[in-house]
Amino acid sequence: MTAFAIRPEDLQDTLAAALGDRVQHIAIALGEVTVHVNAAHYVSVMQTLRDAPGCQFEQLIDLAGVDYATYRDVGTDGPRFGVTVHLLSVTLNQRVRVKVLCPDDELPLVASVNDLWNSANWYEREAFDLFGIVFEGHNDLRRILTDYGFIGHPFRKDFPLSGHVEMRYDAERKRVIYEPVSIEPREITPRIIREDNYGGLN
Repeated sequence: MTAFAIRPEDLQDTLAAALGDRVQHIAIALGEVTVHVNAAHYVSVMQTLRDAPGCQFEQLIDLAGVDYATYRDVGTDGPRFGVTVHLLSVTLNQRVRVKVLCPDDELPLVASVNDLWNSANWYEREAFDLFGIVFEGHNDLRRILTDYGFIGHPFRKDFPLSGHVEMRYDAERKRVIYEPVSIEPREITPRIIREDNYGGLN
């Protein structure tokens, strides 16, 4: 078992005191403290997590967009898009997970934390590219993984598996051209056949 400089339960109490009513909920999940924050207080909370005594989360180690579109299928309602951030405190030998939801599904938007941690730069560009989440205040928010003329955001759950266009090199035109996808969409369900005593099991 990992030896923490501070136990997750103690860290939870420290963060609750430092962040006050700016957070919606603080809990321990999967052995790490998870902080749920409203988009209006996101930057303020992140600044406190970096600078306040007892927090000292010096490193942003991951930031990812999330599409909660299918959560409605299981009875969970709320905004569709969100951002999850993982911070590391070398001083405390601890991590914290921060979750923030984008209030508007049509224009998912949260503030950028690039000014607090330089490592957020590429992560925020990735979330913008793949999910269409806009990070307000980011000084260079452009696509990072998809092509220049790419349309849509491929990690959104309503994005077709085959995409909208396909590209190929045209020898006559001597350039890459884009055309509508020629593959018909289909659903593939694997067929599993189990024999009696399969693998020696009864």
